[in-house]
Amino acid sequence: MKDKLNKRFKIWFSMIKQKVKKVKKEIGALYLAYKRPDVPFYAKLVSVLVVGYALSPIDLIPDFIPVLGYLDDLIIIPLGINFAIKLIPSDIMNECRQQSENIFNEGKPKNWVAGCIIICIWIILFSYILIKII
Repeated sequence: MKDKLNKRFKIWFSMIKQKVKKVKKEIGALYLAYKRPDVPFYAKLVSVLVVGYALSPIDLIPDFIPVLGYLDDLIIIPLGINFAIKLIPSDIMNECRQQSENIFNEGKPKNWVAGCIIICIWIILFSYILIKII
């Protein structure tokens, strides 16, 4: 029984690991795609938002909040990636995927602009709540 559970856990863990690698590769491809001049403006805008959020050092919902903190990363980022990919022509996206193979080998770059935007959202929400309470 214990061996079966251990084997299932290893299989589940390897599947999660593969999905994380795929998301990482897709983020890299979107990062390259929004820099290309042949990508439509609206696709660039969505790509910038998705990549900015994924690489931001600050989350919209902080990770220390139980369940919700990690749930936003598990839902928002994949949905954003899928939406952005649908907006970019498939031949361009395939080229960007090939180029993104080793884009994060030196670690992921930090996007402090997106982090500042998220901090501003939190400040506005906090201020709004304070004004309503007082």
